[in-house]
Amino acid sequence: MEPRRPLGVVTRGTTNPNRLRRVDNWIVETCGDALRAAADPLVVDLGYGATPVTPLELRARLAARVRADVRVVGLEIDPVRVAAAEPAADPPGLTFARGGFELAGLRPALVRAFNVLRQYDESEVADAWRTVTGRLAPGGLLVEGTCDEPGRLGAWVLLDAAGPRTLTLAAKLTALESPATLAERLPKALIHRNVPGERVHDLLAALEQAWRSAAGYAPFGPRQRWLRAVATVQESGWPVQDGPRSWRHGYLTLPWSTVAPS
Repeated sequence: MEPRRPLGVVTRGTTNPNRLRRVDNWIVETCGDALRAAADPLVVDLGYGATPVTPLELRARLAARVRADVRVVGLEIDPVRVAAAEPAADPPGLTFARGGFELAGLRPALVRAFNVLRQYDESEVADAWRTVTGRLAPGGLLVEGTCDEPGRLGAWVLLDAAGPRTLTLAAKLTALESPATLAERLPKALIHRNVPGERVHDLLAALEQAWRSAAGYAPFGPRQRWLRAVATVQESGWPVQDGPRSWRHGYLTLPWSTVAPS
């Protein structure tokens, strides 16, 4: 039996147009095949905030590049936000409902939850992950993370029913001054772990050192410097996934096991 009340608390609701463009593009490339194969292409934007701009954008991007019949449901705990979003609804492709981590009884193929758990305690993250992934459709995925307000820096975890699979760091390379700034946008499960003795701290230190070592590539542009830095991190033994095609867009993805809290 589903809970009578949504699970979770009302978040600050801050949002901006294109704030989640970076993660949306990654979802298209990384999760697109799973969504194409889904019996029901249902996607939940969990905790979309004070305005419906992010579910609108997610629906448009997925419909254009993955499946035209994708259905996006924006879920919010705050009924005032749900009511305010209703004029933007375009059923069946885009609807809004009240709900939290229990997903309002839905069984989506994909959930995007951004800048939601950042406002919770670290001790609450694992339960929230289990609650959401336990309600996914078979083969379903959860993308959970955070980003800055302009959407230039972000980090997220990809999970399935078995738990977390990968961590991705992402940056708008033309605005990146230093990879160390990514530490401020780590997901809640890791943001307090950026201290000596933790693997995510070692990763960020290795990336920052590689970025400094690649300073000679700066005259060729930030993309070339980032490509060299990520390649250096990989060459030093970190199991960086994907390849230059993904790296050139400012992404760096590793298995969760390499950065999980010790």
